Amino acid sequence: MSQIIKINAITVPGDLGDEVARRFAARAGAVDGMDGFEGFELLRPTDDRETWLVVTRWRDEASFTAWTSSAQFREGHRDALAAGSEAPAPLPISAELWSYEVELGRDGE
Repeated sequence: MSQIIKINAITVPGDLGDEVARRFAARAGAVDGMDGFEGFELLRPTDDRETWLVVTRWRDEASFTAWTSSAQFREGHRDALAAGSEAPAPLPISAELWSYEVELGRDGE
C-alpha cells in the first residue's frame, strides 16, 4: 500500500479544462518507471469548482523527492508539449502541493 500521497491542487478556469487534460495526456507515463511510484490520477471536478486534483502515490518521501529531482520530471513539466519546436503558451493556472501519509487504508475487492 502507498505510504505517501501527493496532491497537486490546480485552479483551472472553466474554459481551460480540456486543454489541461490534453497537456496531461501528452506527458502521461513520464513517471511510470520511477522507483517507488505507485499510482497517478487526474481528477476533474464534477461540480462548479475550478480545482482539479493531480493525485500521485509513492512508497515513501524519498521516492517522491527523487522524482522531483529527476531529468524525467524536468522534461515532463516543460511547457514544450507540442511537436517540434512550437511550445504552447503557459496556461493561467495556479497550483498548491498537498502532502499526506496514509494513516489507515483498505483496498476494496
